[in-house]
Amino acid sequence: MKRIHLTITAETPLAIGQRKPGASVSEAMDYIPGTVIRGAIAAHILNQTSDSPADGDDFHTLFLNDNAAVFQNAYPAVLKLSSDQYDVSQGEVKVLPATALSSKTNSGFQPKAGVFDALIDSFCAREHGHFYEPNDVNGDRVEPFKGFYSQHQGSYYAHSVNQRLLTRVGINRRRATAQEEILYSIKVLDEFQGKAQDGTPQPTVYKSAILISDDNLATALQTFLEQNSPHFRLGGSTSRGLGKVHIETQIEDIKDIDERSNVIQARIDIFNEKLNERWSLWNVFNDSNSTKGRTFFTLDLQSDAILSEHWQRTTVISEAMLNQFTNIHDPDLQLHMAYSSYDYRSGWNAAWGLQKDVELMTNMGSVYLFSTQQPQAWYEPLAWLESRGVGDRVSEGFGQIRVCDEFHLVFREGAE
Repeated sequence: MKRIHLTITAETPLAIGQRKPGASVSEAMDYIPGTVIRGAIAAHILNQTSDSPADGDDFHTLFLNDNAAVFQNAYPAVLKLSSDQYDVSQGEVKVLPATALSSKTNSGFQPKAGVFDALIDSFCAREHGHFYEPNDVNGDRVEPFKGFYSQHQGSYYAHSVNQRLLTRVGINRRRATAQEEILYSIKVLDEFQGKAQDGTPQPTVYKSAILISDDNLATALQTFLEQNSPHFRLGGSTSRGLGKVHIETQIEDIKDIDERSNVIQARIDIFNEKLNERWSLWNVFNDSNSTKGRTFFTLDLQSDAILSEHWQRTTVISEAMLNQFTNIHDPDLQLHMAYSSYDYRSGWNAAWGLQKDVELMTNMGSVYLFSTQQPQAWYEPLAWLESRGVGDRVSEGFGQIRVCDEFHLVFREGAE
């Protein structure tokens, strides 16, 4: 199995819009969804051939099979180190968990008030029978802090992109002049994120990845992307000059399942070590041992997910659903806490020429805290789940997860 890393540099503004059901306004997204990347690559492949896709060919293997390639979302990767100093993150860009909090009046990573995670403390307080209303170390009120983040030289940085409104007039095709009463605006993602000290504009850069189980097909796709990089356009309004990007690729082997299982086990061990330390602090209120003999782990959604249980949409991953995702029967599995919210999403399928169904989405950043008495049975399935995803349409980037995100270990007194 291979992973093709994509570094996408915007050369013109990107119109990555979403329109909610019943709404008349198209809102701009602050990242490039995997389904947009997947659609652009598929359309480019189809435009270069006169043959229709057939069962068993590379196109089906890449886009249509049950085990099709996974096109992950592209998140903004530009670091703003100071007012006139920028860099591109070399590490992984992740989604902050829904349990991340920051000051209401001075929110942000250090040197602002700092950001911390409340999942473990919230769980300990509830299990000890206390109401938990967090604030920061200065006593200020806090609120959820959402978005993307990465670590650079030991410090945390938030990632975002600038947006602006483009206003256009319609052109009368017969007279080639401005058409009366045709005026429209498009919200777009800027192609630049500011200027460096020497006046050089900092291009907007996004990072994504494509996971492919067929090694030969992965190599062929990388070659195709490199050869056609100057011709890709992402998002809407491409006929108006928007969406031009430059794509750089880098391919790597994904660790085998044993190595990935070891990584998952190490993350779970550290998470439980910190949870037990925190639990002992909360024991000053009453001596409780309800965590004894249980191993805890979290699932953190790194992209929006489409979840269903008993043929109905849901925003919670239940014990039965997780058992089904991993083909494990663990009667001791227990869901303790769930932080999730929802939204609606639709889209346009260019291949079919039809609008996609309106889906109820579980928002990225959602957190689910589980525990089990059989941790050994879960390391390998969780490693597989982390590379594949949960729910429907995982090949389009939906349902990507991370097990025991490290940000859960950032506590109130050590806010980053």
